[in-house]
Amino acid sequence: MTKKDPNSWKYWQFFWRSWAIQASWNYERQMNMGFMYGIAPIIDKIYDKPEDTPKKIEAYERHMAYYNCTPQTSAFVLGLAASMEEQYAEDQENFNPEAIGALKTSLMGPLSGIGDSFFQGTVRVLAFGFGINLAQQGSILGPILAMIISFLPSFFVTYYGGKIGYNTGNKYLAKLYQEGLMDKVMYVCTIVGLMVIGAMIASMIGITTPLKFGKAFVLQDVLDNIMPQLIPLGLTFFMYWLLQKKVRTGLMLVICIVGGILLSVCGIFS
Repeated sequence: MTKKDPNSWKYWQFFWRSWAIQASWNYERQMNMGFMYGIAPIIDKIYDKPEDTPKKIEAYERHMAYYNCTPQTSAFVLGLAASMEEQYAEDQENFNPEAIGALKTSLMGPLSGIGDSFFQGTVRVLAFGFGINLAQQGSILGPILAMIISFLPSFFVTYYGGKIGYNTGNKYLAKLYQEGLMDKVMYVCTIVGLMVIGAMIASMIGITTPLKFGKAFVLQDVLDNIMPQLIPLGLTFFMYWLLQKKVRTGLMLVICIVGGILLSVCGIFS
């Protein structure tokens, strides 16, 4: 008879709460509150004494940062982040908590690319294609099998993803610190994270300018020759500057909406 894994409750927390990760989706930080909801039981368990309240608040704030990833693969990130939080609580002098956010950021892009293409672009299409075929023949099994086929891969990836993420983190994080490699890992994660953010800027902010001067000078072509997606990058830095100046999010949204409309009407942006 095998002994029950004392961490099994954590795996189920990662599993169930990753399914609700988009319930509080928002335009500012997307799935950040869902991620905080997923890791909150672990943080509450780590800092369960009244004197630990400042550290608990610090951890809550750490996981309210921007986050966006496929829900099924988010369980892996939850497990890994939870193990890192436990490592930080055990060795606060040597563990840099910024590594937690850096690792989350570096994993968002790759796991989203894999997760979205697999679950949304492959499994769902095949499952409901099969289900529609049966439904057209008058079989009630069509929608039932479509949902079951869609659910099963999600179940296994979500549950075992959280379990592997947690156990892998506990196993290798200590080894990385013992061998002095954690700073290098954090450096690499930071680079990958910046690459992900850069790719998001280029792909998600589709702003160009139609301005032309004469027949030969097309401003957008000139900007593209200098640096592709230069306008989206400049606007992103402008929004970052506003954040540094403590400008409220609501006002920033007004600036984006009203400014975008006015610049579009004036023919500056398209």
